[in-house]
Amino acid sequence: MKAIILDQPGGAENLKLATLNLPVIKNNEVLIQVKAISINPIDIKTRKGQGLYEKLKTEVPLILGWDISGIITQVGAEVNDFKVGEAVFGMINFPGHGKAYAEYVAVPAEQLAIKPANISHAEAAATTLAALTAYQSLIQHGKITRGQRVLIHAASGGVGHFAVQIARSLGAYVIGTASAANRDFVLSLGANEHVDYKAVRFEETLSDIDLVLDTVGGANTELSLQVTKKGGTVISIITGSSALIAEKAKEKGIHCYNTAVKSSGDDMRVLAKLLSNGALKPHIAQSFELDEISRAHQQIETGRTVGKIVVTL
Repeated sequence: MKAIILDQPGGAENLKLATLNLPVIKNNEVLIQVKAISINPIDIKTRKGQGLYEKLKTEVPLILGWDISGIITQVGAEVNDFKVGEAVFGMINFPGHGKAYAEYVAVPAEQLAIKPANISHAEAAATTLAALTAYQSLIQHGKITRGQRVLIHAASGGVGHFAVQIARSLGAYVIGTASAANRDFVLSLGANEHVDYKAVRFEETLSDIDLVLDTVGGANTELSLQVTKKGGTVISIITGSSALIAEKAKEKGIHCYNTAVKSSGDDMRVLAKLLSNGALKPHIAQSFELDEISRAHQQIETGRTVGKIVVTL
Protein backbone atom coordinates (compact mmCIF):
# COMPACT_ATOMS: atom_id res chain seq x y z
CA MET A 1 0.00 0.00 0.00
CA LYS A 2 0.98 3.64 -0.39
CA ALA A 3 1.68 5.65 2.75
CA ILE A 4 3.27 8.93 3.75
CA ILE A 5 6.15 8.49 6.18
CA LEU A 6 8.24 10.92 8.22
CA ASP A 7 11.89 9.91 8.57
CA GLN A 8 12.91 13.00 10.50
CA PRO A 9 11.17 16.16 11.74
CA GLY A 10 11.29 19.33 9.69
CA GLY A 11 9.55 20.99 6.79
CA ALA A 12 6.67 19.67 4.72
CA GLU A 13 9.19 18.30 2.20
CA ASN A 14 10.12 15.67 4.81
CA LEU A 15 6.84 13.86 4.19
CA LYS A 16 7.72 11.06 1.79
CA LEU A 17 5.54 8.72 -0.25
CA ALA A 18 6.44 5.08 0.43
CA THR A 19 5.20 1.57 -0.36
CA LEU A 20 4.52 -0.56 2.73
CA ASN A 21 2.94 -3.88 3.59
CA LEU A 22 -0.71 -3.94 4.60
CA PRO A 23 -1.24 -3.60 8.37
CA VAL A 24 -2.00 -6.80 10.27
CA ILE A 25 -5.05 -6.32 12.48
CA LYS A 26 -5.46 -7.46 16.09
CA ASN A 27 -8.55 -9.29 17.32
CA ASN A 28 -10.19 -6.04 18.46
CA GLU A 29 -9.40 -4.16 15.25
CA VAL A 30 -10.74 -3.72 11.75
CA LEU A 31 -8.80 -2.98 8.58
CA ILE A 32 -10.04 0.07 6.72
CA GLN A 33 -9.45 1.02 3.12
CA VAL A 34 -9.08 4.75 3.56
CA LYS A 35 -11.10 7.02 1.32
CA ALA A 36 -10.33 10.36 2.98
CA ILE A 37 -8.27 11.83 5.79
CA SER A 38 -8.18 15.29 7.30
CA ILE A 39 -5.23 17.42 8.36
CA ASN A 40 -4.98 19.21 11.70
CA PRO A 41 -2.55 21.67 13.32
CA ILE A 42 -1.26 18.85 15.56
CA ASP A 43 -0.10 17.08 12.38
CA ILE A 44 2.01 20.09 11.48
CA LYS A 45 3.43 20.51 15.00
CA THR A 46 4.36 16.83 15.18
CA ARG A 47 5.94 16.88 11.73
CA LYS A 48 8.10 19.80 12.88
CA GLY A 49 9.32 17.88 15.92
CA GLN A 50 6.88 19.41 18.40
CA GLY A 51 3.39 18.21 19.32
CA LEU A 52 3.45 14.43 19.73
CA TYR A 53 6.81 13.88 18.06
CA GLU A 54 8.71 12.97 21.25
CA LYS A 55 6.10 10.33 22.00
CA LEU A 56 6.14 8.90 18.47
CA LYS A 57 9.73 9.35 17.33
CA THR A 58 10.71 5.73 18.00
CA GLU A 59 7.92 4.42 15.73
CA VAL A 60 9.28 3.01 12.45
CA PRO A 61 7.90 3.87 10.05
CA LEU A 62 6.38 7.00 11.59
CA ILE A 63 3.07 7.70 9.84
CA LEU A 64 1.25 10.86 10.87
CA GLY A 65 -2.47 11.51 10.90
CA TRP A 66 -5.47 10.49 12.99
CA ASP A 67 -8.63 11.36 11.02
CA ILE A 68 -10.06 8.84 8.58
CA SER A 69 -13.14 7.72 6.72
CA GLY A 70 -13.25 4.55 4.67
CA ILE A 71 -14.53 1.03 4.05
CA ILE A 72 -13.95 -1.98 6.31
CA THR A 73 -12.11 -4.78 4.47
CA GLN A 74 -11.26 -7.10 7.39
CA VAL A 75 -12.76 -7.64 10.84
CA GLY A 76 -10.94 -8.97 13.91
CA ALA A 77 -12.15 -12.10 15.71
CA GLU A 78 -13.45 -10.13 18.72
CA VAL A 79 -15.30 -7.46 16.71
CA ASN A 80 -19.08 -7.85 16.66
CA ASP A 81 -20.36 -4.33 15.93
CA PHE A 82 -18.97 -3.93 12.41
CA LYS A 83 -18.76 -6.00 9.26
CA VAL A 84 -16.84 -6.02 6.00
CA GLY A 85 -18.14 -3.47 3.50
CA GLU A 86 -19.42 -0.93 6.01
CA ALA A 87 -18.39 2.72 5.71
CA VAL A 88 -16.97 4.06 8.95
CA PHE A 89 -15.12 7.10 10.29
CA GLY A 90 -13.20 8.09 13.40
CA MET A 91 -10.16 9.59 15.07
CA ILE A 92 -7.59 6.84 15.45
CA ASN A 93 -5.47 6.13 18.55
CA PHE A 94 -5.16 9.76 19.59
CA PRO A 95 -2.88 10.78 21.23
CA GLY A 96 -0.92 7.75 20.07
CA HIS A 97 0.23 6.52 16.68
CA GLY A 98 -2.75 6.89 14.34
CA LYS A 99 -1.01 6.03 11.06
CA ALA A 100 -3.78 7.67 9.06
CA TYR A 101 -1.66 8.87 6.11
CA ALA A 102 -2.03 5.55 4.32
CA GLU A 103 -4.26 3.60 1.96
CA TYR A 104 -5.09 1.07 4.71
CA VAL A 105 -5.25 1.55 8.47
CA ALA A 106 -5.74 -0.93 11.34
CA VAL A 107 -8.20 0.60 13.79
CA PRO A 108 -9.58 -0.43 17.20
CA ALA A 109 -13.28 -0.99 16.51
CA GLU A 110 -14.27 0.89 19.67
CA GLN A 111 -13.01 4.15 18.13
CA LEU A 112 -15.28 4.07 15.08
CA ALA A 113 -18.81 4.98 14.07
CA ILE A 114 -20.83 4.19 10.97
CA LYS A 115 -20.55 6.98 8.40
CA PRO A 116 -23.94 8.62 7.81
CA ALA A 117 -25.22 7.98 4.30
CA ASN A 118 -25.98 11.66 3.71
CA ILE A 119 -22.34 12.77 3.87
CA SER A 120 -19.26 12.01 1.79
CA HIS A 121 -16.09 10.32 3.01
CA ALA A 122 -14.34 13.69 2.80
CA GLU A 123 -16.99 15.29 5.03
CA ALA A 124 -16.80 12.38 7.45
CA ALA A 125 -13.00 12.55 7.72
CA ALA A 126 -13.29 16.28 8.35
CA THR A 127 -15.66 15.65 11.26
CA THR A 128 -13.29 13.79 13.52
CA LEU A 129 -10.45 15.31 15.60
CA ALA A 130 -11.64 18.91 15.33
CA ALA A 131 -15.29 18.01 15.88
CA LEU A 132 -14.45 15.68 18.77
CA THR A 133 -12.38 18.46 20.34
CA ALA A 134 -15.32 20.85 20.13
CA TYR A 135 -17.79 18.26 21.41
CA GLN A 136 -15.69 16.99 24.32
CA SER A 137 -14.69 20.53 25.34
CA LEU A 138 -18.21 21.94 25.34
CA ILE A 139 -20.19 18.94 26.56
CA GLN A 140 -17.93 16.88 28.79
CA HIS A 141 -15.66 19.59 30.18
CA GLY A 142 -17.68 22.78 29.80
CA LYS A 143 -21.02 21.22 30.80
CA ILE A 144 -22.77 23.56 28.38
CA THR A 145 -26.50 24.14 28.99
CA ARG A 146 -29.34 25.77 27.10
CA GLY A 147 -29.46 29.55 27.29
CA GLN A 148 -25.83 30.04 28.29
CA ARG A 149 -23.77 32.79 26.68
CA VAL A 150 -20.91 30.98 24.96
CA LEU A 151 -17.86 32.63 23.38
CA ILE A 152 -16.02 30.68 20.68
CA HIS A 153 -12.62 32.08 19.70
CA ALA A 154 -11.43 31.55 16.10
CA ALA A 155 -14.97 30.55 15.22
CA SER A 156 -14.20 30.09 11.52
CA GLY A 157 -11.41 27.57 12.14
CA GLY A 158 -11.46 23.79 12.28
CA VAL A 159 -12.51 23.37 15.92
CA GLY A 160 -14.30 26.70 16.07
CA HIS A 161 -16.73 26.14 13.23
CA PHE A 162 -17.82 22.83 14.76
CA ALA A 163 -18.09 24.37 18.23
CA VAL A 164 -20.46 27.09 17.00
CA GLN A 165 -22.77 24.52 15.46
CA ILE A 166 -22.70 22.18 18.46
CA ALA A 167 -23.34 25.01 20.94
CA ARG A 168 -26.24 26.32 18.88
CA SER A 169 -27.75 22.83 18.55
CA LEU A 170 -27.86 22.74 22.35
CA GLY A 171 -29.65 26.07 22.62
CA ALA A 172 -26.75 28.29 23.68
CA TYR A 173 -26.38 31.95 22.71
CA VAL A 174 -23.17 31.89 20.69
CA ILE A 175 -20.68 34.67 20.06
CA GLY A 176 -17.83 33.94 17.66
CA THR A 177 -14.60 35.83 17.09
CA ALA A 178 -13.17 35.90 13.57
CA SER A 179 -11.94 38.41 11.03
CA ALA A 180 -14.40 40.63 9.19
CA ALA A 181 -13.82 38.54 6.06
CA ASN A 182 -15.31 35.53 7.86
CA ARG A 183 -18.24 37.32 9.49
CA ASP A 184 -20.89 35.94 7.14
CA PHE A 185 -19.47 32.44 7.44
CA VAL A 186 -19.55 32.50 11.24
CA LEU A 187 -23.12 33.80 11.27
CA SER A 188 -24.15 31.18 8.72
CA LEU A 189 -23.02 28.51 11.18
CA GLY A 190 -25.64 29.76 13.60
CA ALA A 191 -23.67 32.23 15.73
CA ASN A 192 -25.83 34.94 17.25
CA GLU A 193 -23.04 37.50 17.19
CA HIS A 194 -19.73 38.00 15.43
CA VAL A 195 -16.81 39.95 16.87
CA ASP A 196 -14.08 41.15 14.54
CA TYR A 197 -10.98 40.59 16.65
CA LYS A 198 -8.94 42.80 14.33
CA ALA A 199 -11.23 45.82 14.72
CA VAL A 200 -12.23 45.64 18.38
CA ARG A 201 -10.91 44.21 21.63
CA PHE A 202 -13.34 41.51 22.64
CA GLU A 203 -12.46 41.96 26.31
CA GLU A 204 -13.73 45.54 26.12
CA THR A 205 -16.95 44.80 24.24
CA LEU A 206 -18.20 41.54 25.76
CA SER A 207 -19.30 40.59 29.28
CA ASP A 208 -21.33 38.10 31.28
CA ILE A 209 -20.04 35.05 29.38
CA ASP A 210 -20.83 31.64 30.88
CA LEU A 211 -18.43 29.52 28.84
CA VAL A 212 -15.41 30.36 26.68
CA LEU A 213 -13.78 27.92 24.27
CA ASP A 214 -10.35 29.31 23.48
CA THR A 215 -8.62 27.77 20.47
CA VAL A 216 -5.99 30.53 20.29
CA GLY A 217 -4.12 30.34 23.60
CA GLY A 218 -1.50 32.68 25.05
CA ALA A 219 -2.76 36.11 26.13
CA ASN A 220 -6.15 35.27 24.63
CA THR A 221 -6.86 32.86 27.49
CA GLU A 222 -6.07 35.44 30.14
CA LEU A 223 -8.11 38.13 28.38
CA SER A 224 -11.04 35.72 28.26
CA LEU A 225 -11.15 35.82 32.08
CA GLN A 226 -12.17 39.47 31.86
CA VAL A 227 -15.43 38.68 30.04
CA THR A 228 -16.38 35.53 31.96
CA LYS A 229 -18.86 35.75 34.83
CA LYS A 230 -18.10 34.41 38.29
CA GLY A 231 -18.75 30.69 38.29
CA GLY A 232 -18.17 30.54 34.54
CA THR A 233 -15.67 28.42 32.66
CA VAL A 234 -12.77 29.12 30.31
CA ILE A 235 -11.48 26.13 28.39
CA SER A 236 -8.28 26.27 26.35
CA ILE A 237 -7.39 23.52 23.90
CA ILE A 238 -3.87 24.97 23.62
CA THR A 239 -1.46 23.26 26.01
CA GLY A 240 0.80 25.26 28.27
CA SER A 241 -1.71 27.57 29.95
CA SER A 242 0.31 29.16 32.73
CA ALA A 243 -0.10 28.71 36.47
CA LEU A 244 -0.47 32.50 36.68
CA ILE A 245 -3.60 32.39 34.51
CA ALA A 246 -4.99 29.56 36.61
CA GLU A 247 -4.39 31.59 39.77
CA LYS A 248 -6.08 34.66 38.31
CA ALA A 249 -9.05 32.54 37.32
CA LYS A 250 -9.30 31.13 40.84
CA GLU A 251 -9.27 34.65 42.30
CA LYS A 252 -12.19 35.58 40.04
CA GLY A 253 -14.13 32.44 40.87
CA ILE A 254 -13.76 31.14 37.30
CA HIS A 255 -13.00 27.57 36.26
CA CYS A 256 -10.07 27.62 33.81
CA TYR A 257 -8.22 24.63 32.43
CA ASN A 258 -6.74 22.91 29.39
CA THR A 259 -8.41 19.99 27.67
CA ALA A 260 -7.07 17.35 25.30
CA VAL A 261 -9.16 15.33 22.88
CA LYS A 262 -9.31 11.53 23.11
CA SER A 263 -10.45 8.87 20.66
CA SER A 264 -13.99 7.68 21.41
CA GLY A 265 -16.40 5.64 19.35
CA ASP A 266 -19.25 6.68 21.66
CA ASP A 267 -18.60 10.34 20.94
CA MET A 268 -18.19 9.62 17.24
CA ARG A 269 -21.68 8.13 17.23
CA VAL A 270 -23.05 11.36 18.70
CA LEU A 271 -21.33 13.32 15.94
CA ALA A 272 -22.72 10.86 13.38
CA LYS A 273 -26.23 11.58 14.62
CA LEU A 274 -25.66 15.34 14.39
CA LEU A 275 -24.37 14.89 10.84
CA SER A 276 -27.35 12.73 9.94
CA ASN A 277 -29.94 15.23 11.13
CA GLY A 278 -28.18 18.24 9.66
CA ALA A 279 -27.30 19.90 12.97
CA LEU A 280 -23.61 19.59 12.09
CA LYS A 281 -21.96 20.18 8.72
CA PRO A 282 -18.23 20.42 8.07
CA HIS A 283 -16.88 23.14 5.84
CA ILE A 284 -14.13 21.85 3.57
CA ALA A 285 -11.93 24.70 2.44
CA GLN A 286 -9.71 22.66 0.14
CA SER A 287 -9.10 19.06 -0.90
CA PHE A 288 -5.81 17.43 -1.93
CA GLU A 289 -4.60 14.05 -3.20
CA LEU A 290 -2.29 11.83 -1.13
CA ASP A 291 0.79 12.79 -3.11
CA GLU A 292 -0.06 16.45 -2.43
CA ILE A 293 0.17 16.02 1.35
CA SER A 294 2.97 18.57 1.62
CA ARG A 295 0.73 21.23 0.06
CA ALA A 296 -2.03 20.33 2.52
CA HIS A 297 0.41 20.88 5.40
CA GLN A 298 1.54 24.18 3.95
CA GLN A 299 -2.05 25.38 3.74
CA ILE A 300 -2.67 24.58 7.42
CA GLU A 301 0.57 26.39 8.29
CA THR A 302 -0.85 29.65 6.95
CA GLY A 303 -3.11 29.75 10.01
CA ARG A 304 -5.92 31.12 7.87
CA THR A 305 -7.83 28.01 6.86
CA VAL A 306 -11.60 28.42 7.09
CA GLY A 307 -13.02 25.09 8.25
CA LYS A 308 -11.08 21.98 7.30
CA ILE A 309 -8.48 20.62 4.88
CA VAL A 310 -8.95 17.06 3.60
CA VAL A 311 -6.97 14.58 1.54
CA THR A 312 -8.83 12.06 -0.62
CA LEU A 313 -7.53 8.69 -1.74
